[in-house]
Amino acid sequence: MRIEDTDQTRARPEYEAAIYEDLAWLGMTWPEPVWRQSERVGVYAGALEKLGELGVTYPCRCTRADIRAALTAPQEGATHLAPDGMVYPGTCRGRSMSECGPGDAIRLDLDRALALLSGQTLTWRETGAARAGTHALDPEAMRRQIGDAVLGRKDIGAAAYHLSVVVDDAAQGVTHIIRGEDLFEATPIHRLLQALLELPVPAWHHHPLIRDEEGKRLAKRDDSRAIRTYREAGLTPEDVRQMARAQRV
Repeated sequence: MRIEDTDQTRARPEYEAAIYEDLAWLGMTWPEPVWRQSERVGVYAGALEKLGELGVTYPCRCTRADIRAALTAPQEGATHLAPDGMVYPGTCRGRSMSECGPGDAIRLDLDRALALLSGQTLTWRETGAARAGTHALDPEAMRRQIGDAVLGRKDIGAAAYHLSVVVDDAAQGVTHIIRGEDLFEATPIHRLLQALLELPVPAWHHHPLIRDEEGKRLAKRDDSRAIRTYREAGLTPEDVRQMARAQRV
């Protein structure tokens, strides 16, 4: 069990309590104490420092509006989208970490990272039905689809999703990562970070998303489809499992 609460603007005690209650209702248990990302700031800061020593990070002061403006400028062409937003055009890539100031994001210099690992063939195993097999890192696809991803912020020690999950998965001894197929495109950046930080490589399984009768995905922002709703409607944990099994591909 891991509570990913680095974004304190959205973390609420009642949300966390609901997670425990719903999972317990489904019959799940987990080791104690529960890991909290908000308590691991120093660990993430250490990972950022190590990446900085490798020379594969740089500070970025650009806002989302700055990035959008750069990508839509005539000389830049059409906007490119990554799994977690727009692909960064590299505006601040020439800055060094010694210039990092308050509020700056820390980005991975993808080209430098790829060059540093150019002598290695980075692969991973996928067991999800849609893309089962062994995959290898595709540098051109990474440049096109992911780019220089944000890894965190040095001034507050906060880590972004890509870095925090890689560090925590290794620390918790996770050997199989099972998640929705919408996160498949994030796997290459996670595999790259594992190589840079010399972390173990797990297997991945990306499963189809659970959708309703209209094809709308089941998401935490869609309160009408929450587990609590099924409980209040009188369904049992086995009913929920049957619903999940019925949508497997």
